[in-house]
Amino acid sequence: MFLNQATNTSYALVVKKDCPTCALIEPVIAQLAETFNSGLSVYVQDDPSFPVAPVPIDDTSLEYSYDRNIEIVPTLIRLASEVGEEARIYGWDKKQWQDFTGIEDLGQELIDFKPGCGSKTHDPGMDELLALRFGSSKLVARAVELAEAEDIMEVCFDRGWSDGLPVVPPTPIRVIRMLKGTVRSPDELIGIIPPDNVPCTIEKVAINAVMAGCKPEYFPTVIASVEAALQDRFCMHGLLCTTYFSSPVMVVNGPVTKQIGMNSGVNALGQGNRANATIGRALQLLIRNVGGGVPGGIDRATLGNPGKYTYCFAEDESDDDWPSLAMDRGYKREDSVISLFAGEGLQPILDQQSRTPESLAKSMAASLRTVANAKLFMLADAILIISPEHRRLYRESGWSKADVRQALVDELVTPGAEVIRGANDNAEGMPEGLKDKQLNKFRDNGLHITTAGGKAGMFSAIITGWIASGEKGSQIVSQKI
Repeated sequence: MFLNQATNTSYALVVKKDCPTCALIEPVIAQLAETFNSGLSVYVQDDPSFPVAPVPIDDTSLEYSYDRNIEIVPTLIRLASEVGEEARIYGWDKKQWQDFTGIEDLGQELIDFKPGCGSKTHDPGMDELLALRFGSSKLVARAVELAEAEDIMEVCFDRGWSDGLPVVPPTPIRVIRMLKGTVRSPDELIGIIPPDNVPCTIEKVAINAVMAGCKPEYFPTVIASVEAALQDRFCMHGLLCTTYFSSPVMVVNGPVTKQIGMNSGVNALGQGNRANATIGRALQLLIRNVGGGVPGGIDRATLGNPGKYTYCFAEDESDDDWPSLAMDRGYKREDSVISLFAGEGLQPILDQQSRTPESLAKSMAASLRTVANAKLFMLADAILIISPEHRRLYRESGWSKADVRQALVDELVTPGAEVIRGANDNAEGMPEGLKDKQLNKFRDNGLHITTAGGKAGMFSAIITGWIASGEKGSQIVSQKI
């Protein structure tokens, strides 16, 4: 490059032939080369025969353009030998180029202004490809070579990477694209994944998010779900090993639910919403593929439940006077939060007849009494999902969420004599020593209340917790996104 001995300055120009502005300034390029001699380096993104003079540097690989973060061509960069890049201009503005280079008659015969074109580094899909080739954070996960005749979808099944449903093959480009969803470094260690206690990086989380079908904008929520699952209070290792039905249930609150299009309404706990389905699935695949939590291995669930594919939904937060689950747990309404609960399948509560809050509370309490077993108390926590119509009944009657919770607790207090082992000719139940006690169905803070579902239908639901809920088992945990 030209080095002005007085100013220690040189210039680099990035162009492409397929740009009308670059073609327009070809005489300017020749004039710059004549003035600066070897002090001008010209990099061409598409055709090494352009410009005719000076002889350009072939940047069809786009390495230089990517390294210099070129967004528009032409871009003229002034370089100072001691500090690197000093300044840059782009497009064609005659007066600006003359002032920038100090050449008063530069491009005198040309029009005064013409905007530039987009750099080839910004062509669709190119950003991820260049990040893979030249980015500072290289992927380090083991690459799997496939034979020419192998079906990539079937390979994912054959090698045990799938939960039984097809997965998206985690090609390097897809993984790089997923990593664009976070500012965190791919090699950052996020934690140790049970049951095999394998170190897990952000890159490995991204690989499984790709396989689950996530979009990059979902990735921060996926990361938060992993961080929540790895909290000691959640007891992920124990949840994997149990013969009970339970698996991680995810409830998402805050602005992120709207930003990524999660479903809190009609069929919120069912199929059809990509964010709900894939965020929940990503954690399950990570536990399987990184941690080794494979059914029939350490996963010994007697029956399991369909939620072990994915169990994730957003809360309906449309009532500003009704605190969300995240707010119950100390967060603000404007916080984006994911909460994990060790839960089983969905138990319906059908009540289309109640017209008073007292009646509806009794009805819900009757269903809550059957959590785990109607004669077992303080074993399993639960999430009560109140539908919008049932919530409306409470709110129109002047009941707050705290009022609902207290009414349920009061309704569920039961004499021990009714639920001890052998009572009512039923061998299951509480120990004999509790027969003279008043028993609470749930431990303190063991009943969690949220809202989801369509606005038509007086159907609420219960997600029963793992029977190892509580201080010595699994507790609901939350993680800010």
